[in-house]
Amino acid sequence: MQHPSFSRQPGPVGIFDSGYGGLTVFDKIRQRLPEYDYIYLGDNARAPYGPRSFEVVYQFTRQAVMRLFQEGCQLVILACNTASAKALRTIQQNDLPRWDASRRVLGVIRPTTEIVDSVSKTKHVGVLGTVGTISSGSYVLEIEKMFPHIRVTGEACPMWVPLVETGEFDSPGADYFVQKNLDHILSVDPLIDTLILGCTHYPLLLEKIRRFTPARVTLLPQGEYVADSLADYLHRHTEMDARLTKGHTRRFLTTESAEKFSEAASLFLSAPIRVEKIDLA
Repeated sequence: MQHPSFSRQPGPVGIFDSGYGGLTVFDKIRQRLPEYDYIYLGDNARAPYGPRSFEVVYQFTRQAVMRLFQEGCQLVILACNTASAKALRTIQQNDLPRWDASRRVLGVIRPTTEIVDSVSKTKHVGVLGTVGTISSGSYVLEIEKMFPHIRVTGEACPMWVPLVETGEFDSPGADYFVQKNLDHILSVDPLIDTLILGCTHYPLLLEKIRRFTPARVTLLPQGEYVADSLADYLHRHTEMDARLTKGHTRRFLTTESAEKFSEAASLFLSAPIRVEKIDLA
């Protein structure tokens, strides 16, 4: 049954994250598919999602998706690994059929896992992520389902997101935590030759991660894979593509201070942006 407050008119692509990190995914999507209209929603007031329970992450993500649908979005990307791990399946299976079965919500985990077999030679892969993403086991399950011959090791990096969000990602303190987690995962499985950056904040730490990673290890940030996957999805699903407006517009919504979001967004995006503050709860 269609939700009464959802318009059937064509609308923008919605991109949701618990905070700023999803802007790294949004930026790659925007570069790959510049003609579409986009609404980005950051639930900064309740970030980070990483340490929160499944139930709370589901509840918050559901509210955000519903808001993006109310704003006219026909398709929403969960540009948040924790939300993709803890809420995506329930929203797809339980909520979409009741709200409007023709709308779609997609995550960031599958597009990244689909390419690991072609990248890894040793078939030993590591996943760096938040406590929530790693404890959910989503990457392990997804990779084992697609490529049962690949061994997957997860490493929770609880300090990495705070380092990015507080602007400390370029500090000597960041060196300590980045090196500590990388040394640990590579000691658990020295045969790892591919590391998935399983959090959208981590591209800002990319230079540091490279510095403390052996040259033989390939790093996989998510943005470009998610962007390529979305382009492929829209090519295959012309009925959804027809429901998306193409006016080159971008809107940014946050549940925290618009000024604060705008300032922080300059770390992730090259151009200044105008931001609207909203309430979700």
